[in-house]
Amino acid sequence: MKRASATRAGLTAVVALAILTVGGCKSEEAGLPAASPSGQASDSPTGHASDSPTGRASESVSPTPTAEPGGPRTLVDASTAGGLDKLTGDKALTDVPVDPGEMRDGMKLVTGNYGDADGKGTPVLFEGVDHVPEDTNKRREHLFRGMLEHIQWDPELGNPQAEPVEAGPLGGSVECLLASLSEDGNVICGWADEGTAAVALFENSTLGDAGKLFVAMRADLEH
Repeated sequence: MKRASATRAGLTAVVALAILTVGGCKSEEAGLPAASPSGQASDSPTGHASDSPTGRASESVSPTPTAEPGGPRTLVDASTAGGLDKLTGDKALTDVPVDPGEMRDGMKLVTGNYGDADGKGTPVLFEGVDHVPEDTNKRREHLFRGMLEHIQWDPELGNPQAEPVEAGPLGGSVECLLASLSEDGNVICGWADEGTAAVALFENSTLGDAGKLFVAMRADLEH
């Protein structure tokens, strides 16, 4: 009887060992982590349990790269701006009516008359510079004064005060001034941002109408 019991015990041990061996092979073949001596699965390559709150080994995550700066904006000699065509022929601008200030290497001057292709209405005179190395607000002030001289504004009438205008998606600063003793007349608008400055003359207009059109023109003239 003792010999039969010992035999059955030995067979039970062999079967148990075989089950453990097969189970271990299946775990390794399935890519599952082997059990640690404590009986808990280990995610660490060294066989030690992870210290991270989720129980998984922490991974090194590279910071998201920041976008490369787009660089300074430039002015373009647009064929249309704000729905207006750049005029050619007799209506085309043939000279530079306003002193743009000192032009240095890398800067570009853009000028033009914009209006209806059929010649109706008074064209809008535009003049701007890009890659301005100094404070663009000062360059805009220079262009403002030049435009006032162009329309022969009488200084004895006082200095027209510029009023801010919503700049739109291009940002920066946009201002318009009314060079008239009435609520409408000659309106001069100008913008200044990180590297460009420009002005435009709107004859027989109002501050509100000129400001909206100027912002629309800027979207086509500045890239």
